[in-house]
Amino acid sequence: MIDFHQAFWLALVQGFTEFLPISSSGHLVLLPHLLGWPDQGLAFDVAVHVGTLLAVLAYFHRDIGRILGDWIRSLGGGPVTPYSRLAWAIACATVMVGIAGVLLESVVNQWLRAPVPVAVATIGFGLLLGWADIAGSRRRELEDIGWRDVLAIGAAQVLALIPGTSRSGITITTGLAMGLTREAAARFSFLMAIPVIALAGVWQAGHLMESREPISWGVMLFGTVVSGAVAFACIHWFLGFLRRFSMMPFVIYRVILGIILLYLFL
Repeated sequence: MIDFHQAFWLALVQGFTEFLPISSSGHLVLLPHLLGWPDQGLAFDVAVHVGTLLAVLAYFHRDIGRILGDWIRSLGGGPVTPYSRLAWAIACATVMVGIAGVLLESVVNQWLRAPVPVAVATIGFGLLLGWADIAGSRRRELEDIGWRDVLAIGAAQVLALIPGTSRSGITITTGLAMGLTREAAARFSFLMAIPVIALAGVWQAGHLMESREPISWGVMLFGTVVSGAVAFACIHWFLGFLRRFSMMPFVIYRVILGIILLYLFL
């Protein structure tokens, strides 16, 4: 069990890193290692993921309403619109990562939730993000996404199961490589995060129900609120940042962090 002090910092890290291309899972693995804290436990992981899910739902509620509305109308024979196509794209990408998550969960938890694998993934996928940011044409918008993009981004999202990769980082990287603008790649990444985070939370909650892990409901609620508030602010800031700047600050951060981790843990 963790106290409110640890819960605050872990929730702050989760909320800040979930939607930035720097890996929330990697930071949550590393923070207890660096500070000598016990593992925060499955219950707290569920709580902070609920917080970030609520944040993205609140921030994109208008887009979500349009996507669901157009998708439902298309099922009833209505016209196909960019929003209905986006709904199918998100569903397809979610199925891909969901299947991979079920099949690879034990491998990831056993072999990759450690500082050195996190460091290697942090550096490697950070450099890949930098390449995509430079090489991508950045001419296509969200409504231009087609099935080729969906398959590529959905397949890339599977790599986010590796701690240190960053789900938002690898999906934004692939979107940039496919020619999307920085903001379009980020928006699609955030919208894809909704069902993925929800499914991950349900999956973790299922494990939690089977375990006998003690739960401090006050700490869980506190973590949910903190992670949600920070994630909402971070989404707003990041989208504004991408309108003016490149991905290079995140690439540099990832490389420096990875080198420090390799120095500390090799």
